[in-house]
Amino acid sequence: MCSLFNVKKIQLNTSKVGNTGDEVIIMCGRFTLTASKEAIQESLQLELFDDYRPRYNIAPSQPVLSVISDGDKRRAGYLRWGLVPVWAKDPKIGYKMINARGETIDEKPAFKRLLQRRRCLVVADGFYEWLKKDDKKQPYRITINDGGVMTFAGLWDRWKSDDEEIVSCTIITTKPNELMSDIHDRMPVILGEEERKVWLDTSIEDKHILKDLIKPYAAKEMRAYEVSELVNSPRNESKECIKSLA
Repeated sequence: MCSLFNVKKIQLNTSKVGNTGDEVIIMCGRFTLTASKEAIQESLQLELFDDYRPRYNIAPSQPVLSVISDGDKRRAGYLRWGLVPVWAKDPKIGYKMINARGETIDEKPAFKRLLQRRRCLVVADGFYEWLKKDDKKQPYRITINDGGVMTFAGLWDRWKSDDEEIVSCTIITTKPNELMSDIHDRMPVILGEEERKVWLDTSIEDKHILKDLIKPYAAKEMRAYEVSELVNSPRNESKECIKSLA
C-alpha cells in the first residue's frame, strides 16, 4: 500500500497553489506546521526525512506532511492536498476536494471506499479561519492550548494516467465546537493520541467505529488569536503569518 508514499515521488513545487487565489477562503483551507522536526517525531513516534522544513501558510494543491500505516508500522511522507480519486477523469477535481464532510463520508462515492481502506493523518500545529467583521474578513489562527502538534483525520488515494501519477489527500471536517462556532460553521477533525491509533489501524473497517471519531475537538483545549491579513495570500510564507496581533 505504501510503495508510492515516498517524499521524492510526490514532492510538489510549493510555489504553485492551483486556483487558490487571494480571495478564496474555504474550510479547512489553510493551515500551518511550524513545529521542529524533533517535536513532530516525538509526538507521533516516527522518523521524518532530512529535508523537513516548517510551513507557515499551507494551501490547497501543495504537499502536506501525512502519516499512513501499512499494517505493521507508520510511515510519514507528503501527499498532495486536494483528493484526486482513482476514477477521476481530470486531476483538477482535486481543487474541489480539499475537504470531506464527516457526516456523509460513508455515503459519498469519492470517500466511502477510502474510509475503509485508505485513512491518513495530516500533520499540523494550527489552522486558519476567517471571521467576517463589517466589510472585511479577519483571519484567526487556531491551535491547541500548548501550541503543539495536532493531526487532522484524512483520506488518501492514488490516481494514474499514462504519464502522470498523483498521491493525494483530503481533510475531514465536522461541526464546530464552542470556540469555533463564533468564527466558522465547520472545523477539521482533530484526533488525539488514542484516536490516531484507531484511525490508522488497517484492520478496522467498521464505519460506525470510524465515524465515532469524527467529532469536534474539545473547545477548552484550544485557543484562537487574530493574525495578519498576510495569510490571505498563499504566496506569503513567513513567521509573520502566525504572529498574534494582540
